[in-house]
Amino acid sequence: MLSVIICSRNKTITDDFYNNINSTIGCEYELIIIDNSENHYSIFEAFNLGIIKSEGLLLCFLHDDIYIHTKGWGNILINIFKSDKNIGLFGVAGTKIKTKTPSAWWDCPEDQKLINLIQHIPNREKEKWNIGFNLSPLEDVVAIDGVFMAMRKDKRIYFNPKSSGFHNYDLNISFEYKKYGYRIIVTNQILIEHFSLGNINSDWVKSTYNIHNLYKNILPLSLEHYKVSRTLEVTNSKKFILKCLKYNNIKLAFSGCIKLLWLNPLSLFNFKFQIKFFHYLLLTLPGIMRTNEVSGTMRATEYVK
Repeated sequence: MLSVIICSRNKTITDDFYNNINSTIGCEYELIIIDNSENHYSIFEAFNLGIIKSEGLLLCFLHDDIYIHTKGWGNILINIFKSDKNIGLFGVAGTKIKTKTPSAWWDCPEDQKLINLIQHIPNREKEKWNIGFNLSPLEDVVAIDGVFMAMRKDKRIYFNPKSSGFHNYDLNISFEYKKYGYRIIVTNQILIEHFSLGNINSDWVKSTYNIHNLYKNILPLSLEHYKVSRTLEVTNSKKFILKCLKYNNIKLAFSGCIKLLWLNPLSLFNFKFQIKFFHYLLLTLPGIMRTNEVSGTMRATEYVK
């Protein structure tokens, strides 16, 4: 049996979403909805609670803002897990490499991303992304996106109970399955539609640093025949430093600078990076420049994406 676990921002999911799951899954399943309408749980706690309540040997975690287009998707993922007992984790988007430097899973070269979904983008038309599935409908990766995740139940593996918030649970569980030697797979055989984009903010910055620090002994990760280059580590380090400054975390920004010096001392003297760095730094230092006040906190105006 397949256990479908959803952390809901409301007391329950909508009738439309329930009917969508029920009419497309195509196999025996149980539905476990974690009521997080009063924000009692972090996403890590909610999903662990779902694991504890589950009876199935296969678990599927869904966002509550998706629509599943593929008929019989439950049988598809069951058959994938049956095909190889070493497959531990399964998704619809992921990457073939992951830097040691704190970063999002998608901070990698385009030819190392694999994505199959319909994504809604604010103020733009929704887009169909089918990226990277050139040779096979099933591809190995080292980390997946959390919008749709299925996993083989293993008593050793849970979401990190010490983590908080709603970011990086997907990297957390990806690193756990890699730590125990499982394969992680993505496919374009299941199509979902996602109605929101991820939210990068100050909580994301702290969470991203913490999750990479927690798994520093197994990072970087890459598939055979792929390599995490020093250039990519430097690029992602710069991106993370700028995000730290953007969201007023000067301590992590300077910690990142020290690590960047170790990676490549000359990279700190790149003119474009220096301009962006000092622009953010001026905006984050109290009393030097006026910033935008949002919900009682000070936020620098966006400068780079």
